[in-house]
Amino acid sequence: MGLILQIDTATEHASICLSRNGIPLLSAESADQKNHGSFLQPAIQELMAKYGEKLAALDAIAVTEGPGSYTGLRVGLASAKGICYALQIPLITINTLKVIAVSSIKSKADDANRYAYIPMIDARRMEVFTAVYDQKLNFIESPQAKILDENAFLSILNEKPTIFCGSGSVKFQSICQHPHAIFSTLQHQAKDMSALAFNALEEKSFANLAYCEPFYLKSFYTPPPKK
Repeated sequence: MGLILQIDTATEHASICLSRNGIPLLSAESADQKNHGSFLQPAIQELMAKYGEKLAALDAIAVTEGPGSYTGLRVGLASAKGICYALQIPLITINTLKVIAVSSIKSKADDANRYAYIPMIDARRMEVFTAVYDQKLNFIESPQAKILDENAFLSILNEKPTIFCGSGSVKFQSICQHPHAIFSTLQHQAKDMSALAFNALEEKSFANLAYCEPFYLKSFYTPPPKK
């Protein structure tokens, strides 16, 4: 029990991981954002072959649901849903911002409770997809699309040291001078989903395979056709 394939294609960096009972076993990754689709299926086949099991041995698939790249989210969720449907196993969806936060929380180990955690995903210009978590992954602020300025998150920064992480944090670093602001360069990976995915499996917290959709957070804008 507890063998889960984890898929993250939500951001510039794609990765997959095989875990059992919340412990990462094997992983693979790609930093080529334009080729997430061509990376994913061969990487899954190679990972399962390396582990010595067929896809049929899986107990569930976990995938980052968003926010993130519109194309990347569709690639990951479509692949996850297809495997789940074929094998008749449950689908677990996990918020991308939560996975990024987990990466930073793990890096702080014993003193994680000293900080607030603010993952950021670049959403073009000075906008980011973001949320604010404590060390137990409780929301301080729920996921939102936020336009950054030098006073963003000021009340949180005044209260305690705050770790900013993810691709969008680079933009905030260029305008934030607060002494409590800490900027992490850690790259989250699918292995950071392991404990979250296993907890969801144990609690039977599954997505509706037929109706679940990516969590875009912000509507996709299509410019009107030129006249």
